[in-house]
Amino acid sequence: MHTHAETGPAGRRAGEPAGSPANDPPGDLAGDLAAIVGRDHVRTDDGALAAYARDATPLFHARPQAVVLPGGTEEVAAVLRYATERGVPVVPRGAGSNLCAATVPLRGGIVMVLTRLDRILEVSPAELLARVQPGVTTAALADAAAREGLLYAPDPGSRTVSTVGGNVATCAGGLRGLKYGVTRNHVLGLEAVLPTGEVIRTGGRLWKDVAGYDLTRLLTGSEGTLAVITEATVALLPAPEETGTGVAYFDSLADASRAVAAVIADGIVPATLEFLDRKCISAVEEFAGLGLRRDAGALLLFGDDGSKRTVAGTLARIGEVCEGSGAPEVTLAEDVARADALLAARRCSLPALSRLGSLTILEDATVPRHRLAEMVDRIDEIADRHDLRIATFGHAGDGNLHPTCVLDPDDGEGADRAHRAFAEIFAAAIALDGTITGEHGVGAAKLPYLADRIGEDQVALLRRVKKAFDPAGILNPGKLGS
Repeated sequence: MHTHAETGPAGRRAGEPAGSPANDPPGDLAGDLAAIVGRDHVRTDDGALAAYARDATPLFHARPQAVVLPGGTEEVAAVLRYATERGVPVVPRGAGSNLCAATVPLRGGIVMVLTRLDRILEVSPAELLARVQPGVTTAALADAAAREGLLYAPDPGSRTVSTVGGNVATCAGGLRGLKYGVTRNHVLGLEAVLPTGEVIRTGGRLWKDVAGYDLTRLLTGSEGTLAVITEATVALLPAPEETGTGVAYFDSLADASRAVAAVIADGIVPATLEFLDRKCISAVEEFAGLGLRRDAGALLLFGDDGSKRTVAGTLARIGEVCEGSGAPEVTLAEDVARADALLAARRCSLPALSRLGSLTILEDATVPRHRLAEMVDRIDEIADRHDLRIATFGHAGDGNLHPTCVLDPDDGEGADRAHRAFAEIFAAAIALDGTITGEHGVGAAKLPYLADRIGEDQVALLRRVKKAFDPAGILNPGKLGS
């Protein structure tokens, strides 16, 4: 298993050669970019370069030479043509909320921020679709759909800040993933700019279209390594008549995991099936005061949507299954306010845990549902062996766990122990027929483990695909197929 080392001043892993064409940028980089997008939309001051040296992933940083904020597709294309001609790296970026260092400019160059492209271009109830620019936030798209009586199903925890372009680039998941799938299941088409400046449109407005290779799926999850997304056409659904939520408490997370398997085996596919372990429950309750049982070993948050009759029946049946699996208490939310409070418990898990230490490392790994309990036991064993505080929450319904390590400020070697522990956690997930990332992406943080998951032959294939799209190797170098 590879070891995962903290990046140094240039954003590289320890011992990695520089190999950066952007250490000596061409002439007047800022002036050249200003001629394309306007001087007000180019930043080279220390404050901006420091801010865009990071995303939401701890321990990774690398300083770019310039930050550029294009205002449209043609400006994106012009910047990319310029960068390709001069061999300058370009890292596309939205809100920077990703948790795998996917938007850290490892080799300097230009960070291309797409947040100015923030228009909702169309919401079509007749066709059940929307067209948006990449800088639109997930919540803004969901709200626009809701005003038309429609649902945009992808629901990542960062929905209020994360952008649709970023969600597509990382194939983000979310709380409704069990029933509705992840972002790729809702992308119908894309407008994207190749590194050489050509603008392509993949897919379109149709649910059924098999003309040519499925480039829409290829670009979804490509993490800005193949093209820059400038527009997305996404599928919408009729908004459900009713939503409902409940919570079941268990003596242990392993018991909750076994209840998940029992729910699915019973033929129930709810919209939401999330879990928190004892450490998460305590942190969330101290942070938000939602009335959770702090004496529980774990809780299972479940919910469904649809007709009133369907929702009532589903929640009641899940409650029965949980009680049959050993839950000492099952409670159904009596109104929307309480349901929202329960969902808030899951959404605020990360900020609640972050208050407990000076450094919080949130990871994700996924295993088959029936092996969830076994994976939880392995995480706990690994944490104890490395003397670490690791809390676990996540998407129980699809086997996606988020082990989260919280380090004390006086623990000087804590980060190194955490890296070793997570390497073992990823190895354990693979050994259980799982994967190193279910929804956060690979980025720089998971790159050392990618070959362990997909094999060297497939890594070589990724590199050949990358070469076909990006012959000069300028787009987000050091990630995925680079």
